[in-house]
Amino acid sequence: MPPTLASLVHHSALKLTVRAGEERLDAPVRWAHASELADPVPYMEGGELLLITALKLDAEDPEAMRRYVKRLAGAGVVGLGFAVGVHYPDIPKALVDAATDAGLPLIEVPRRTPFLAISKAVSAAIAAEQYQAVTAGFAAQRELTRQALSDGPEGLLLSLAGQVDGWAALYDASGAVVAAAPEWAARRAARLTADVERLRERPAPASSVVAGAEDRIELHSLGTGRRPRAALAVGTASTLGTAERYAVHSAIALLTLTTERSRSLHAAEQRIGAAVLRMLLAGEPDHARTVAGDLYGGLLDAPFRLVVAEVASASAARVRAGAADTGEGGGAPDAAPGTASAAVLAAVADASGGGDQLAGLVDVVEAAAARSGEALLVVPYGERLVLLVRDGGAGARACAEYAAALEAGRGAAGREAAASGASGEEAELVMGLSAPAGPIAAATAYKQSEQALSVARRRGRTLVEHEELAAGSVLPLLADDAVRAFADGLLRALHEHDATGRGDLVASLRAWLSRHGQWDAAAADLGVHRHTLRYRMRRVEEILGRSLDDPDVRMELWLSLKATSITPD
Repeated sequence: MPPTLASLVHHSALKLTVRAGEERLDAPVRWAHASELADPVPYMEGGELLLITALKLDAEDPEAMRRYVKRLAGAGVVGLGFAVGVHYPDIPKALVDAATDAGLPLIEVPRRTPFLAISKAVSAAIAAEQYQAVTAGFAAQRELTRQALSDGPEGLLLSLAGQVDGWAALYDASGAVVAAAPEWAARRAARLTADVERLRERPAPASSVVAGAEDRIELHSLGTGRRPRAALAVGTASTLGTAERYAVHSAIALLTLTTERSRSLHAAEQRIGAAVLRMLLAGEPDHARTVAGDLYGGLLDAPFRLVVAEVASASAARVRAGAADTGEGGGAPDAAPGTASAAVLAAVADASGGGDQLAGLVDVVEAAAARSGEALLVVPYGERLVLLVRDGGAGARACAEYAAALEAGRGAAGREAAASGASGEEAELVMGLSAPAGPIAAATAYKQSEQALSVARRRGRTLVEHEELAAGSVLPLLADDAVRAFADGLLRALHEHDATGRGDLVASLRAWLSRHGQWDAAAADLGVHRHTLRYRMRRVEEILGRSLDDPDVRMELWLSLKATSITPD
């Protein structure tokens, strides 16, 4: 159990006395923090025991104390510790009355008890709880491993159900229940097929929570970033504790090992696919068909499309797009098929995480192709990814749907997920799609995909088809309305925040940028303390999912602020 106010009060060495809020002493304490600020709320996260001496408070003013205590309670502070004998010989009645009215526990700290002793007591209790949870987790891991080795997935599920005091079920790739423990859980698990289907559409590892009338269910995909091979359901009466969470994570790892396809088999398939693509691009369709055999041969019997995809920083995209426009980026790529960079290989073969857009593309397209029984060729190609999909098939449709979903989600959340790399540059997935082609025209199809990819970068699109290249005009890209739309979209979350009356983030951002990040000067312009301005800028970063340390981000924000302040003609 985490430390509570009651456990601290009963700590014999601390000599604490409860002066108000006795009925709420069972509240867990996340940390003990000392602060003499008149308003420490901006620096609280909730769950703290706040320790004060009232150095900067008028603790004898009833109205001031009511406001102070109300702010603390609203911020989730679970208790207030007051050191007597420092600035006040006793806790002022105004503070006691305010705490009593608000139901906030007020604890008297004797002069001989330093705040540090209370902080150490809280820290020690938290560490003890964490150690106990880790120890229990390791024990659960050993037991689950033993069951998996002796009785397979069925034994592991039975042990896991006992560890979490609930039930567990395993699904195959189609969403059918393979095993469940206890036996009655199979009927409960069968009612979750639709939820498992939705989970399978997301890149692994993925999870979701289903709240039912009788239990709480967690669903976890099993796999290493390729298309999920299975799913695990865990049902409990309440939220999992730390030890139970360790047990579930151990079960996920063990079940992944028993259900995931051999890595050597996947590597062999990838080498075959790379060889087939190399032969197609070299103008040797007959040799390509022979090597493809039953694995990819069916894909070459009907018209197909080539998709070229990459994730590049905004500046790299502009450079490559410019090279393509001047004739420097066309033709066959420099690298041979199968010689991908470490980043692409990690995303495609090892599937590092759900935030990788290339891995997400592979997962979505492979899942769609598998459901329809289509063949699909996926090959890392230098810094890019090449997909060969059946024209008009499920894989091609899934590719288009994935691109549309990415474009729709390129707001604050999408940009936060896409931002990566030490340089802090924004990374975005772009794709080019060729016209329908056959094996003899594969090289032409690849060139069409490259051209479409270049246009996708320049137009800020996720996916461009080769047929679109002659359509449209460059003029709309330069229109003021387009600039205003970009600015409005970038600043929308900040305006929505300010509209709720929770702060002036837009005005604060404008002042800070206009002063080139000088805290004192910007704070003076706004008439606020520099710490308040620092807090507001942190909120801007949190809401936008961008770092203000990035000069490109500051430039875009400043231009957006200027654009939205211009009155249209």
